[in-house]
Amino acid sequence: QVQLVESGGGLVQAGGSLRLSCAASGRTFSSYTMGWFRQAPGKEREFVAAVTWTGSSTYYADSVAGRFTISRDNAKNTVYLQMNSLKPEDTAVYYCAADSSRIIKTPRDEYEYWGQGTQVTVSS
Repeated sequence: QVQLVESGGGLVQAGGSLRLSCAASGRTFSSYTMGWFRQAPGKEREFVAAVTWTGSSTYYADSVAGRFTISRDNAKNTVYLQMNSLKPEDTAVYYCAADSSRIIKTPRDEYEYWGQGTQVTVSS
Protein backbone atom coordinates (compact mmCIF):
# COMPACT_ATOMS: atom_id res chain seq x y z
CA GLN A 1 0.00 0.00 0.00
CA VAL A 2 1.25 3.47 -0.90
CA GLN A 3 -0.18 6.77 0.33
CA LEU A 4 0.61 9.92 -1.61
CA VAL A 5 0.46 13.57 -0.56
CA GLU A 6 1.11 16.38 -3.03
CA SER A 7 2.32 19.88 -2.19
CA GLY A 8 3.79 22.94 -3.86
CA GLY A 9 0.86 24.17 -5.87
CA GLY A 10 -0.17 27.80 -5.99
CA LEU A 11 -0.75 30.89 -8.09
CA VAL A 12 1.96 31.99 -10.52
CA GLN A 13 2.17 34.37 -13.44
CA ALA A 14 2.67 33.09 -16.97
CA GLY A 15 6.33 32.39 -17.61
CA GLY A 16 6.97 31.57 -13.97
CA SER A 17 7.98 28.33 -12.28
CA LEU A 18 6.70 26.00 -9.58
CA ARG A 19 7.99 22.75 -8.13
CA LEU A 20 5.49 20.17 -7.01
CA SER A 21 6.38 17.47 -4.52
CA CYS A 22 4.70 14.17 -3.80
CA ALA A 23 5.58 12.48 -0.53
CA ALA A 24 4.92 8.76 -0.37
CA SER A 25 4.52 6.45 2.55
CA GLY A 26 5.23 2.76 2.36
CA ARG A 27 8.39 0.70 2.27
CA THR A 28 8.06 -0.19 -1.40
CA PHE A 29 8.02 3.34 -2.82
CA SER A 30 11.33 2.79 -4.59
CA SER A 31 9.87 -0.06 -6.63
CA TYR A 32 6.99 1.96 -8.10
CA THR A 33 6.78 3.89 -11.32
CA MET A 34 5.56 7.37 -10.43
CA GLY A 35 3.46 9.66 -12.57
CA TRP A 36 1.97 13.12 -12.57
CA PHE A 37 -1.44 13.82 -14.06
CA ARG A 38 -3.56 16.95 -14.22
CA GLN A 39 -7.22 17.79 -14.54
CA ALA A 40 -8.55 21.15 -15.66
CA PRO A 41 -12.16 22.18 -15.01
CA GLY A 42 -14.52 20.40 -17.37
CA LYS A 43 -11.78 18.20 -18.79
CA GLU A 44 -10.62 14.65 -18.25
CA ARG A 45 -7.58 13.84 -16.16
CA GLU A 46 -4.56 13.70 -18.47
CA PHE A 47 -1.06 12.30 -18.29
CA VAL A 48 1.75 14.80 -17.70
CA ALA A 49 4.94 12.87 -16.90
CA ALA A 50 6.26 9.62 -15.46
CA VAL A 51 9.52 8.26 -14.08
CA THR A 52 10.59 4.65 -13.61
CA TRP A 53 11.46 3.19 -10.22
CA THR A 54 15.18 3.75 -10.71
CA GLY A 55 14.73 7.27 -12.03
CA SER A 56 16.66 6.33 -15.16
CA SER A 57 13.78 6.73 -17.60
CA THR A 58 11.25 9.51 -17.95
CA TYR A 59 8.43 10.30 -20.34
CA TYR A 60 6.43 13.47 -20.96
CA ALA A 61 3.27 14.57 -22.63
CA ASP A 62 3.97 16.64 -25.73
CA SER A 63 2.29 19.64 -24.15
CA VAL A 64 4.89 19.85 -21.34
CA ALA A 65 8.03 18.34 -22.90
CA GLY A 66 10.93 20.75 -22.64
CA ARG A 67 9.25 22.78 -19.88
CA PHE A 68 8.56 20.23 -17.11
CA THR A 69 11.00 17.84 -15.45
CA ILE A 70 10.05 14.84 -13.33
CA SER A 71 12.51 13.40 -10.84
CA ARG A 72 12.53 11.26 -7.70
CA ASP A 73 14.54 10.80 -4.54
CA ASN A 74 13.96 7.29 -3.26
CA ALA A 75 15.86 8.03 -0.05
CA LYS A 76 13.24 10.68 0.74
CA ASN A 77 10.27 8.77 -0.72
CA THR A 78 9.50 11.81 -2.83
CA VAL A 79 8.84 12.54 -6.49
CA TYR A 80 9.04 16.04 -7.93
CA LEU A 81 7.67 17.93 -10.90
CA GLN A 82 9.64 21.03 -11.81
CA MET A 83 7.46 23.24 -13.98
CA ASN A 84 9.06 26.10 -15.92
CA SER A 85 7.72 28.56 -18.50
CA LEU A 86 4.23 28.02 -17.19
CA LYS A 87 1.27 28.91 -19.38
CA PRO A 88 -2.36 29.68 -18.48
CA GLU A 89 -3.34 26.38 -20.10
CA ASP A 90 -1.27 24.57 -17.45
CA THR A 91 -3.87 25.59 -14.87
CA ALA A 92 -5.27 22.42 -13.31
CA VAL A 93 -5.30 20.22 -10.26
CA TYR A 94 -2.13 18.14 -10.37
CA TYR A 95 -2.17 14.58 -9.08
CA CYS A 96 0.61 12.22 -8.16
CA ALA A 97 0.12 8.52 -8.92
CA ALA A 98 1.96 5.25 -8.34
CA ASP A 99 2.09 2.05 -10.39
CA SER A 100 3.78 -1.19 -9.35
CA SER A 101 4.59 -2.43 -12.85
CA ARG A 102 8.01 -0.72 -13.00
CA ILE A 103 7.48 0.48 -16.56
CA ILE A 104 6.30 3.80 -17.95
CA LYS A 105 2.56 3.95 -18.46
CA THR A 106 0.36 6.84 -19.56
CA PRO A 107 -3.28 5.70 -19.14
CA ARG A 108 -4.62 6.90 -15.82
CA ASP A 109 -6.46 3.60 -15.27
CA GLU A 110 -3.09 1.81 -15.11
CA TYR A 111 -2.08 3.59 -11.91
CA GLU A 112 -3.02 1.98 -8.62
CA TYR A 113 -2.58 4.74 -6.05
CA TRP A 114 -3.43 8.43 -6.17
CA GLY A 115 -2.93 11.53 -4.09
CA GLN A 116 -5.58 14.14 -3.38
CA GLY A 117 -4.13 16.71 -5.76
CA THR A 118 -2.71 20.22 -5.55
CA GLN A 119 -4.05 23.24 -7.40
CA VAL A 120 -1.85 25.08 -9.89
CA THR A 121 -3.17 28.35 -11.30
CA VAL A 122 -1.28 30.29 -13.96
CA SER A 123 -2.44 33.84 -14.58
CA SER A 124 -1.95 35.62 -17.89
